[in-house]
Amino acid sequence: MLSKALLMEWDHEMAGTRKSLERAPWDKAGWAPHARSMTLGRLATHLARLPGWGRETLLKDELDLAASGDGGGPAGSHAELMALFEQNSAAGRAAIAATDEATFMKPWSLKSGGTVHFTMPRVAVLRSFVFNHSVHHRAQLGVYLRLLEVPVPALYGPSADEPGM
Repeated sequence: MLSKALLMEWDHEMAGTRKSLERAPWDKAGWAPHARSMTLGRLATHLARLPGWGRETLLKDELDLAASGDGGGPAGSHAELMALFEQNSAAGRAAIAATDEATFMKPWSLKSGGTVHFTMPRVAVLRSFVFNHSVHHRAQLGVYLRLLEVPVPALYGPSADEPGM
């Protein structure tokens, strides 16, 4: 039952993420709004990788950031970005669909070397570290789009550029 509820939310959020990534102007992939900000290419690629973390959360007991690295640099093209997103979105969805109630409640930890940053039930990690983390970076991408004069998609209702769903 939990997986069905999460899948409805997953599908809704992934549709919004897809709309946002489709608008990422790849000719501006090296642009950043501030010296401490990620480039558009790095941000968009991170956003395209995040759904894959859903699979990792449900199939593994932990993620050690010291051992995993940063996932690599930005995608090489807009087509590569979209393919990466589609692959990760499908993998995350499949993992949610295949997960039973007991597994959702098993603990999962984020670590960096010997330091445990947090341990929570996998469902809580999925909601916060994957879903909410994606929404956070999608909002950042929306700001990048606005600053670059790219129409911001309607996600939860109308945007200043689109009437609505």
